Amino acid sequence: MAESLSPALDKTGKGPVRQPQWASVAAWFTRHGRTSKRLQTGDILALAFLLVLAAAIVVPGWLTPYDPLLPDPSATLLAPSWQHPFGTDYLGRDLLSRVLFGTGRTLAGSLVAVLIGLGVGIVLGLAAAYFGGWIDALVGRAMDVLLSIPGLLLSMVIVVSLGFGAINAAIAVGVSSVAVFTRLIRSEVLTIKELGYVEASRHLGQTKWQVLRRHVLPNSYSAVFTLAALQFGSAILWIASLSFLGYGAPPPQPEWGLLVAEGREYVVSSPWMVLLPGLVIIVTVVAIGRASRLLRNILG
Repeated sequence: MAESLSPALDKTGKGPVRQPQWASVAAWFTRHGRTSKRLQTGDILALAFLLVLAAAIVVPGWLTPYDPLLPDPSATLLAPSWQHPFGTDYLGRDLLSRVLFGTGRTLAGSLVAVLIGLGVGIVLGLAAAYFGGWIDALVGRAMDVLLSIPGLLLSMVIVVSLGFGAINAAIAVGVSSVAVFTRLIRSEVLTIKELGYVEASRHLGQTKWQVLRRHVLPNSYSAVFTLAALQFGSAILWIASLSFLGYGAPPPQPEWGLLVAEGREYVVSSPWMVLLPGLVIIVTVVAIGRASRLLRNILG
């Protein structure tokens, strides 16, 4: 019985058999292959749409022949057609071009917001959960204050304090999302630090920082990355909302929320100016939600 529970020894009889490196790689591909077999049509469409957005960020000029800032008085308020799939605005500018060129600005601001929230949230969550005591109490009360204020309202207050602009809007949204990341990371660390192998590491003489770096952080990244993907979609909505209210990039720079704001005055005569940019925002958030679910499945 004891022999069956002991690990297999190598040829020298001095240590357990080491798994070859290709075995771990093959296991990853096997798990990834099983995930790909479960892909639904909606998942494939979401990934394809995100690839188009990536191309719009990197090479927007390849996707449209029109200048997003150049007006054309002879083509004002044209309905969607093969020549202008999204129609034109009140200055004759191609609306699809403005959406494509505004993709990078909107998504970059959302990414900055998520990175700010994630970075600050990791530091505060780790400190609160791992060290406890007065640090945990102080961080908890600060997060309670942030959570008691609606996120969009808090973002508006911060951006008004910092000044209007795309970067300040991203910072405001990032600060508003700190509490969400801090709460999640704190709960993950509180769970992981009580596990047996973490306690064993402490008894073997590892310092708090070594245990934190080698055991706690690597085992908490899965839930954090999944939340970051979901929060990225929320950040897009918040950035677009601030831009719609006039707190983002100034015109004539294309930004998704600003495009919707420009079209609201023509919503009766030219509804595509509001509906199509708004539809792009909605589809982007839904696609990111689908991608975050796939990421959660891959990370296990």
